[in-house]
Amino acid sequence: MASVSSMNNVCFSNISSHVSLSNRDQHRQLYYGSLSFKWLGRHISSRKKRFGACSIVAESSDIHFSDPEWKTKYQKDFESKFNLPHLKDILDVKPRPSTFSLMKREGARWAGKENVIDSAEKPKDRKNDYVDNDDRTLLKVIKYASPTSAGAECIDPNCTWVEQWVHRAGPRKDIYFEPMKVKAAIVTCGGLCPGLNDVIRQIFLTLERYGVQKIFGVRYGFRGFFDPELPMKKLSREHVQDINLEGGSLLGVSRGGASMSDIVDSIEAREIDMVFILGGNGTHAGANAIHNECRKRKLKVSVICVPKTIDNDILLMDKTFGFDTAVEEAQRAINSAYIEAHSAYHGIGLVKLMGRSSGFIAMHASLASGQVDVCLIPEVPFTLDEPNGVLPHLEHLIRTKGAAVVCVAEGAGQELLSAPDLKDASGNAVLGDIGVHFKNQIKSYFNEKGIHSDVKYIDPTYMVRSVRANASDAILCTVLGQNAVHGAFAGFSGITMGICNTHYVYLPITEVIHAPRTVNPNSRMWHRCLTSTGQPDFSPRSC
Repeated sequence: MASVSSMNNVCFSNISSHVSLSNRDQHRQLYYGSLSFKWLGRHISSRKKRFGACSIVAESSDIHFSDPEWKTKYQKDFESKFNLPHLKDILDVKPRPSTFSLMKREGARWAGKENVIDSAEKPKDRKNDYVDNDDRTLLKVIKYASPTSAGAECIDPNCTWVEQWVHRAGPRKDIYFEPMKVKAAIVTCGGLCPGLNDVIRQIFLTLERYGVQKIFGVRYGFRGFFDPELPMKKLSREHVQDINLEGGSLLGVSRGGASMSDIVDSIEAREIDMVFILGGNGTHAGANAIHNECRKRKLKVSVICVPKTIDNDILLMDKTFGFDTAVEEAQRAINSAYIEAHSAYHGIGLVKLMGRSSGFIAMHASLASGQVDVCLIPEVPFTLDEPNGVLPHLEHLIRTKGAAVVCVAEGAGQELLSAPDLKDASGNAVLGDIGVHFKNQIKSYFNEKGIHSDVKYIDPTYMVRSVRANASDAILCTVLGQNAVHGAFAGFSGITMGICNTHYVYLPITEVIHAPRTVNPNSRMWHRCLTSTGQPDFSPRSC
């Protein structure tokens, strides 16, 4: 029986292979040099989407709820999909005892006293330092009473509670590489994000803790695998010791790159055993293609991803590193807009924040500031000058409050723009500038009304993404970097790691690249944002 989600995996067959993906009913295509591929996926077919009072429950065509065993079958299929790819799947590799261990206080007391086995003082039932391969964590923890509950995602019409277990991250007792022989490479792809250096540093330090001596940095994204002018950088403790104290990436970043075949040729020629890839959805799709090509060639190479997206738009994860820092830094821009707006006659402060397809930064920044009157995100359509549009509401705010602050995500309102049909180097659609468009629309609207307005427009994008990670993100980066190395030594490949319900987990890359994670307009968090801003429904249609 097919699963309710029946998700198609991204797979690599050859340079011209194509796999399609649905993303908000539009196809996004990624290009890596001569390789082009599309991702195909869809949300869980019973996932409910709500816009205002309108609800849509997509009924499953793949699962028969009349079957009394449907829940058990669904869970078995889920477990199969979330099984982690391992080197043992393609190679006859034997485990060896791990070289990673933690120093414990009671362990120091017994150093050199191994012969005192029966001593009454020796600790009993001491737990080891390792995560068992059978350890799991719940992907979802809320049992919804009905499909009409706010934010409910139900598999069946009765909203039956179904446990969904995923693999717990951490060091394993058995490893599948000999540390002294390992050659590891770290690469950062896409755009800048707070915390990149923290992750690089922790990957290096943890590899060193295992006993790895050959650790290299691949410069400027995937380009560094094939560009002769960009030799790999041999990393040392001196290189990484203080890089967490500044933003950016020690290795540099870039979008796009060569074909996956060329990249794997480079990996094979340089005899790299572990590849740690930091990046977002597009980078994950590329990493999965690299993983599949390595398996096709039966290479003993572990390809491990660390999800890097400031937009917080990776599926299944509580949050990704850089997001907390972005929300915190966005406060500076929002506060400036507030001061400017309230210091001017009929002032309107307009702030554009990052968020191509997901409005998490705009939503959380608006909630955190408490100063935003209107928050606009890609997931919730809006009109500008219709009677229930944003501009009449701004007029109302100017007449009643004398000022207004608007926060808009960069991907919001794209349907209102005539943006060119272009792609960037990562295959992402080039967006129209909603910030500039909105600023001009505000000025035109108030001029036509004969009402004075003073618009202050702020776009802090590059200031936000280039800063050093804050404390929250630094901790997240530390654990993700460590777990990436643990996963590689455990023999996994084609996996990524994240935090789910406060626990750190390993996930197959194939399960997180179907589409970007987006704000659910029926979620409690979006409702909280609406309550905070007090904005009405700007939807172009009503249900």
